[in-house]
Amino acid sequence: MESAKPSFSELFEHTINFPDPNMRERLGLLVGLDDTKETLKKIIGLLINPDGVAEWAKKHHPDAKQILNFVTRRPPLIILAGDVGSGKSELAYTIGDAVARQQNIEVTLFPLSLATRGQGRVGQMTQLISGAFEYTLEHAKKLKNEEGKSRGAVILLVDEADALAQSRENEQMHHEDKAGVNAFIRGIDSLGNGKLPAAVIMCTNRPNSLDPAIRRRAAEIVYFKRPSAESRKSVLHQPLSELGFAEDDIIKIVELTGSTGERSYGFTFSDLVQRLLPSMVLDAYPNSAVDPKRAIQLTENILPTEPFKERMGNGE
Repeated sequence: MESAKPSFSELFEHTINFPDPNMRERLGLLVGLDDTKETLKKIIGLLINPDGVAEWAKKHHPDAKQILNFVTRRPPLIILAGDVGSGKSELAYTIGDAVARQQNIEVTLFPLSLATRGQGRVGQMTQLISGAFEYTLEHAKKLKNEEGKSRGAVILLVDEADALAQSRENEQMHHEDKAGVNAFIRGIDSLGNGKLPAAVIMCTNRPNSLDPAIRRRAAEIVYFKRPSAESRKSVLHQPLSELGFAEDDIIKIVELTGSTGERSYGFTFSDLVQRLLPSMVLDAYPNSAVDPKRAIQLTENILPTEPFKERMGNGE
């Protein structure tokens, strides 16, 4: 007997409807990622609203038919890959706001719930993945009118995707997990074949562990690196200036948050905005102002998150 389809609330944490002022603010706080934001916004915009690129081609390249076909037939999958704390998950959660405003349509985010995973029932993973794609398909179909134009779009977000879509080449992989990966591939193909206003965003710390068939289907794999000195300055300059720091003090802190002689890696975005800056405030609160010299000492004593080391090989 076939098990019942999981309910919507079992599969998804909640839905987020864009445009949303709170999400717009959160997206704006991801300073230093402007190029990545713009790239992701364009890619998702093309995937969920191919009419937009058709109108662009009609205006600028009216004879471009074959290349337009290649662009619009790409599978609706984007993989965001990078180290812990690189900002990929936060960007995945909030980029829908920029897409909604650019395309002038409503966009709904379906974040697959982490709580639904790993409960151990046979066939459960396949059920969950199949159910998530079914709900995404159903919602996307409702957003397309008879002329094929979209009045909205849906984004299915799969965070920590390597837990669901690891390579079937792994010799220690259970057959049920392999079935789950097959369901994932079928889901991506069904969205693409239906030419529906939907996209899938997968986030992973371990891109090499994803199944090759899923990596091949990605319209784009966007790699997130630790912030450069320029990006770190973009993050730190305004908040430290607001605290009255001189330019020399800011430059010193930017240098300290990069790689040093003792370590080959610098701070992540999360290290900067969730650890370093709040530590400066908490150190001074509630009795004194933030002192730049003290802030520099704190920066010297905070250790950045170690890079995630992806293990290679079958089951290793």
